[in-house]
Amino acid sequence: QVQLVESGGGFVQPGGSLRLSCVASGRTSSIYNMAWYRQGPGNLRDLVATITSGGTTNYADSVKGRFTISRDNTENTVSLQMNSLKPEDTAVYVCNALADRGNTKSYWGQGTRVTVSS
Repeated sequence: QVQLVESGGGFVQPGGSLRLSCVASGRTSSIYNMAWYRQGPGNLRDLVATITSGGTTNYADSVKGRFTISRDNTENTVSLQMNSLKPEDTAVYVCNALADRGNTKSYWGQGTRVTVSS
């Protein structure tokens, strides 16, 4: 089992920045991919950014150039630096980990709320 705990959400004005963190515990050595998703009001959960154990990243078009995902394998932490935030970035941001390559298991955190509003 892998447990994920997010932090760092909050309220910010448009153009502002926030940094989200997700700490993994449990069978962290089995994790090969981590990601951030977000779910806005009434919306499906959308992929925001992913990062592999080797550091390869991928971003949704809507956040490219504004968000940066990073990972500290020694601390079992994945972070999401969010700059130039827009009202449409308002959502619950959820951390995801994929573990046990070849027999993949997906783990989710509880989410942290981000509100962008003036």
